[in-house]
Amino acid sequence: METTSRVETDGATGTGPAEGAPAAPRAVDGYLKAPFPWYGLDEAFTGPRWLMQVGTAADGTVQHGATGHGDEPSVKTDGSADKERFAAVITVGASPVRRSGDGTGVLDATTVASAAWLAGSGLLAYTWPSQLDHSLRDDWLDQQTEAAFALADDLGSAPWSTLSLPVDGVPVEFHYRESEFGWVLAGSAHEGVHIGAYGRGMSAYGLGFAVIKDIAGYDA
Repeated sequence: METTSRVETDGATGTGPAEGAPAAPRAVDGYLKAPFPWYGLDEAFTGPRWLMQVGTAADGTVQHGATGHGDEPSVKTDGSADKERFAAVITVGASPVRRSGDGTGVLDATTVASAAWLAGSGLLAYTWPSQLDHSLRDDWLDQQTEAAFALADDLGSAPWSTLSLPVDGVPVEFHYRESEFGWVLAGSAHEGVHIGAYGRGMSAYGLGFAVIKDIAGYDA
């Protein structure tokens, strides 16, 4: 996932939006449209917080999104990415099997596996083995993404283990796995959402999650 930054529109004087021009969209706008609460790391984390992206259905309904904590990750081939310390928290709105917006099909229910898949593929977006030739990365990414999907579909087997972490102060059991690229976890919260997370350079064992009281604070 690419990080999303605030978009600003300079006016004719260079001091603000041009008179009569529509306001530029803010990164937080998509988050504010979600019908579910957003989760991030709890107050024990005191580092930088930032917005990433939201995912929407064909009808524009927000289905999931991510918030970042720590260093903003990047894809680098010089090995410096291994020194980044970050954790991304994914919130997935819980929903049952339902008709698509255009009435032509059925949408799958969202589950903990949905959060695990989004977390696994999210970590891959910032992964690039230093020994891998640039021209081969797309093939490698396709293979690894398919593997992440298969892993998310079998949370009860290795390499998944369980890890208890607090969500709004209450212990919750998460599915957890590690790889050479970082870690991935997924579980369910208490507000009708599933939580996924991935990170690198920051231990998952000491994390806690909580409802974000002011999502606009991540867009500072």
